[in-house]
Amino acid sequence: MESLKDKIDLTRLPRHIAIIMDGNGRWAKEQGKMRVFGHQHGVDTVRRVTEACAELGVEYLTLYAFSTENWNRSSLEVDALMTILTQALKTELKTLNDNNIRLAAIGDLNRLPKSQYDALMYSINDTKDNTRMTLTLCLSYSGRWEITDAVKKIASEVKDGTLTLEQVDEKCVSNHLATAQMPDPELLVRTSGEERISNYLLWQIAYSELYFTKKYWPEFSKEDLYEAIVNYQNRERRFGKTSEQLKK
Repeated sequence: MESLKDKIDLTRLPRHIAIIMDGNGRWAKEQGKMRVFGHQHGVDTVRRVTEACAELGVEYLTLYAFSTENWNRSSLEVDALMTILTQALKTELKTLNDNNIRLAAIGDLNRLPKSQYDALMYSINDTKDNTRMTLTLCLSYSGRWEITDAVKKIASEVKDGTLTLEQVDEKCVSNHLATAQMPDPELLVRTSGEERISNYLLWQIAYSELYFTKKYWPEFSKEDLYEAIVNYQNRERRFGKTSEQLKK
């Protein structure tokens, strides 16, 4: 059976793919299981998609793992998610290093429990020299939190005199975001059939192509990823210009 991978133009890959991993709980419910069952299987999908992106040559993969709003879920589910995070960081570390993948994380990381924070920092440090791809986990993250944090940093620098109001432009704002060291995502994928952004990379996705699939995250396969990339490559990215202008 032909794979959609064969239809991908490797010369026009998105450098950066961002994913909203949605549907773990609903998938588990349909299996007659607890929500944590879905989160556990979601880790397997993270591994599949990460390896697929690295194999293709995608440079950056950013995953929405835990939002600031997720802290409002039941303590049972939050505790389970934190436990799964710790386990995944430990069990997947060898896979990351074997595949030359660097791990990074953005968000209000100080809100993480100490054991999760320490495990995260250990994995980030252990993979810091890997160069094939950067996998970024968004933890205790939201777009509004990130923009607010950037505004505070800019205001502080203006107050201290290290930055003038005239220097505050789009590039300045981008440089104060948590994603300053990576390009904006060209492709944003959301699983589970929901078609909204959910407070994710609000500044960075201004010109991203949005792709929504009804597949729940635990059932999202490499072929589903390839389908999203093929769909992306079949679109015309105009950035405010007309089709005619692009052809000149």
